[in-house]
Amino acid sequence: MLLSLFVSESESRVSLQSEVFVRRLNEFVSLWWTFGGGTRLDVGSDTRPALKVLGPSNKELENGKATLMCVANKGFPSDWSLSWKTSDSSGSSSIRGEESRTPGVLQNDGLYSWSSTLTLTADQWGKVGSVTCEATQGSQTLVSEILRRDQCSQS
Repeated sequence: MLLSLFVSESESRVSLQSEVFVRRLNEFVSLWWTFGGGTRLDVGSDTRPALKVLGPSNKELENGKATLMCVANKGFPSDWSLSWKTSDSSGSSSIRGEESRTPGVLQNDGLYSWSSTLTLTADQWGKVGSVTCEATQGSQTLVSEILRRDQCSQS
């Protein structure tokens, strides 16, 4: 599919023509334009990302640290946010850790991928009952993935 934009002002005889080549993939088309100082327009179908939560490694736990990673894959548009919720083994209180996130990365299929990490001490991890990674975007339905500590081999 080829799209062209043609703008003309009759007084100044200025014209601008831009072309964007778009490859159709299973009826999904993603177009983007960047305007002026970085305003970006994404055009496509809202797609909820798939989430996967990965637990800490045994080696990391031996060093007193527990890093969990949430990978969000194949979502659209690019502004989905990832956040964490934790609960202790009784399910009643939350355990706070350090969070970091990566911005959305555009993949070849026109969809985005993101990741977020939650870093806890090994002692905090030992008290965790479960962790939940949540993806939110505007009025879209929340997407979440739960990892219970007892599902990990290093509990």
